[in-house]
Amino acid sequence: MTRWVFMAPLLALFAVFFAYPFGYSVWISFTNLTITKQGQTKFVGFDQYLGLLSNSTYLASLRNTFMFVIAAVGLELVLGMVIALALHRQTWLKNVTRSVLLTPMFVTPIAVGLMFRFLLNQQLGLIPRILSVFGITIDFFGPRLALPSIIAIDVWQWTPLMILMLLAGLQSLPEEPYEAARVDGADAWFTFRNVTLPLLRPVIVVAIIIRALDAFKVFEYVIAITKGGPGTATETIQYQVYKTGFQFFRLGEAAAMALVLVVIVFIIVIIGYRRMVPR
Repeated sequence: MTRWVFMAPLLALFAVFFAYPFGYSVWISFTNLTITKQGQTKFVGFDQYLGLLSNSTYLASLRNTFMFVIAAVGLELVLGMVIALALHRQTWLKNVTRSVLLTPMFVTPIAVGLMFRFLLNQQLGLIPRILSVFGITIDFFGPRLALPSIIAIDVWQWTPLMILMLLAGLQSLPEEPYEAARVDGADAWFTFRNVTLPLLRPVIVVAIIIRALDAFKVFEYVIAITKGGPGTATETIQYQVYKTGFQFFRLGEAAAMALVLVVIVFIIVIIGYRRMVPR
């Protein structure tokens, strides 16, 4: 009985701030709830979800989101590993270097989006102006480069988080396997591939999962820079949910879109975790 008394505040907060909102979202996803059509709401079952299969805009945003997550998290992992290995071997000015490298992730994403919106603007941006001096003209937010530009911005801001997690993992590894490798005459690449990576695997898995979960929620860069354009080149799931629910007021359809993403992410996390960390 005593444990339930102590758990009661936590359970109450959980019910109010998670269980009820989530349950309500699930419920309205099976209805055609539209704010501008009060009194016309009815239960439609899975028709809302089946309709998403023929929604070309939603499918495009789903594709853009997956492309963004795979490219951004992959680049952050590679760059984070390289930089973390370099920092792990650094012997001078370690604190200064780490402070500078970790700075971007402490800036709010909306501020980062606005900053790069002006830096990369084709007419007013500093970077296009510098490139034009060398006769190079690049439209960073054009149809071909808009999504890669958003990916690059995310890599700039969140690679430091990957560095932080991987560096913490490297510093916690035992020294004995490395001493054995040196005694056997193993070179740096062999040691990294056969000693560091296997020992660091759990940390890598956690880092990928954390960053992937956050990357699936990408919204601030899109709304601050491109508004999903040009066309649907940078429309992501979160932006599509926002537009459907808060611009077109179709809350039932927006809830269905969001829950499909929740299910997809849940499945990916389970499969990825079981494959990368076998028991």
